[in-house]
Amino acid sequence: MKTRPVYIAGSARIPFYKSMTKYKDISTQELMTAALEILVRKMNLQDKIVGDSAFGALMNSSSNWNLARESVLGTSLNPHSPAYTLQRACGTSLEATLQIALKISNHQIQNGLAGGVDTNSDLPIMLRRSLAKKLLALNTAKDFKSKLKIIASLRPSDFKPEYPSIVEPRTQLSMGQHCEKMVKEWGITREEQDALAFTSHENTIKAYNEGFYADLAYEWMGSKRDGTPRADTSMEKLSKLTPAFDRTGTGTLTAGNSSPLTDGAAAVYLTCEETAREFNHPLLARFVDAEVAAVDFVHGEGLLMGPTIAVSELLKRNHLNLQDFDIYEIHEAFAGQVLCTLKAWESADYCKRVLKRDTPLGPIDRSKMNIKGGSIALGHPFAATGARIVGALAKMLYQNKKGRGLISICTAGGMGVAAILEAVG
Repeated sequence: MKTRPVYIAGSARIPFYKSMTKYKDISTQELMTAALEILVRKMNLQDKIVGDSAFGALMNSSSNWNLARESVLGTSLNPHSPAYTLQRACGTSLEATLQIALKISNHQIQNGLAGGVDTNSDLPIMLRRSLAKKLLALNTAKDFKSKLKIIASLRPSDFKPEYPSIVEPRTQLSMGQHCEKMVKEWGITREEQDALAFTSHENTIKAYNEGFYADLAYEWMGSKRDGTPRADTSMEKLSKLTPAFDRTGTGTLTAGNSSPLTDGAAAVYLTCEETAREFNHPLLARFVDAEVAAVDFVHGEGLLMGPTIAVSELLKRNHLNLQDFDIYEIHEAFAGQVLCTLKAWESADYCKRVLKRDTPLGPIDRSKMNIKGGSIALGHPFAATGARIVGALAKMLYQNKKGRGLISICTAGGMGVAAILEAVG
C-alpha cells in the first residue's frame, strides 16, 4: 500500500485542574467536547467533514460507550464526521494519534482528530455484581411470586456501591506502590525525585510566563491556565512532604514528586500535505513513527518500564540512537519512574538482558527533557496526556524550524507507548 507523510497541524486543550475542584460538576463528555470544539474553531473546521476521529478515556462509564462520536456531534463539525472510542490506559491519546496517522498515511482519510479525556470527578460508580444479577433476574421473572422471591433475597450489602480503584487487578497494587518497588530496585533517591519534580514546575512556570501555552491551553470556564503548576514550590517544601504510597519509613514517592489526579481533555489535528494546502493549515511537525510494548510486571518486571522497550524498538526500526533527538518528552507519571527509565537505558546489563542490545542506549541530555514542563506540574488527566504532549512537542519543533523529538509514555497494565516527531524542513 502506498504511503505518504502525515503532519500535526494543530492542537488544543482546556486547562487541567486537580480532580474534585474546578470541573467537579462537569461530565467526561462535556470536557472532551469542550477541548474538541476549541480545536475545531482554531483550525476553521466548522461545518467540515473530518475523515475520522479517535478519542478515549480511562475513567469512563458504560453510558459513555460512544464517547468519541457523541463528542463530535456536540461540536460545530459537520455531523457526517465519523468517530470511534478507544483506550490504552495513559497512552490512549498517543495511540489515537498513531491510529489516525496510519489512516492518513495509507490514503484512507485526508485528515483526522485524535485526543483523550479523563476526570476523576465524574467517576463511574457501579452496582455490586450481586445486586446486578438480582435486578436482571427480577427483570426477566415470569410471575409475581418469582419477583417476590428475588426481592426477598436482597440484602443491605447488595446496595453498597463499588468505586473504581486505580490498582492493577492482577497485583492489587496501585501504580505508586509499583513505582516504589522500582525506585528501590534501581536505587533512585528521594532527593533525585524531588529535584526532577522541582524542575517540572520551574519549566512549566517559565513556559507560561513566556506565553508558550497561550495557543495550546485555551480559556474555558473562566480559566486560562492549568491549576496544578506551583510557582511557590521549592526543594525545601518538597522535602517536607510525607511518603504517599509506602509509609514504612523507606518510601520516597510523595504527592510532590508524583503527578496529581487531574481532570482535563486535549486533542490534536492531523492532516496530509494536500489537505493542509487546501485549507491553509500549518504543518507544525511530521508524525514519523510510533511503537508500543509491554512488560511482565505480574512476575516481577517493573510496571512502568514498558517505555524502555518501546523506545528501544522504535530506535532500531528507524536506525537512530537515543542521542539523536533535540527534544525529549518523557511523561512524568512519577519522578521516580522517569529516573528508572533513564537509568535503565544507561545500564549495560538491562539493555543486554531486556532490550537485547549489545551496548547500552546511554544517557540523554537532561537539559533537552520536558523543557516546557511535565506531567508532575501540568497534571495528568490519564487519556489526555498523550495529546497534550504531541501538541506541545509539535509546536516546539515548529518554533525551532528543525530537529527531532521523542515521546515516551508509561501506562497501567505494564505498557509503554513511544513516538517520533520531526520538524518540517
